[in-house]
Amino acid sequence: MKKEKRLPPEKELKFRNILSETARQSRLRDCRLFTQHGDTTVLRHCMQVAYTAYYIADRLNINVNEDELVRGALLHDYFMYDWHERSLANSIHGFTHPRKALKEACKDLELSDREKNMILRHMFPLTPVPPKYREGVLLCVSDKICALRETLAGKKSRRAC
Repeated sequence: MKKEKRLPPEKELKFRNILSETARQSRLRDCRLFTQHGDTTVLRHCMQVAYTAYYIADRLNINVNEDELVRGALLHDYFMYDWHERSLANSIHGFTHPRKALKEACKDLELSDREKNMILRHMFPLTPVPPKYREGVLLCVSDKICALRETLAGKKSRRAC
């Protein structure tokens, strides 16, 4: 049986506090209205990516700004539209959504330079410029891990039907 990976209690509490505060100050909860990969909502995906990035930083003892890591990761796909709808704009979603997510996040929140860079550069290497900060690298890695997990889980459940 696979053991679930959890943060230490004090880090778990900090994660939940950052999540609650970010949700209170923004439209983060609205991300539940959009699907990301498979059957996973954008909100669930962003929460899983943020948790995974924070977990990796903690487990590997990587020196990061924890608040900015979690907040930037929570907002990395804050683009507020259904990218699955057929359109020319959505056909290049992978390349364009970081800028759209940043624009939407800046409407609701005051972001640090680190958070802005995380959101804008999270699709590296699909987009050519890498993140500038450790937090952004952790976001890139965590996003790929979670996206792969969500996509494969969606395919497995569709295959079983």
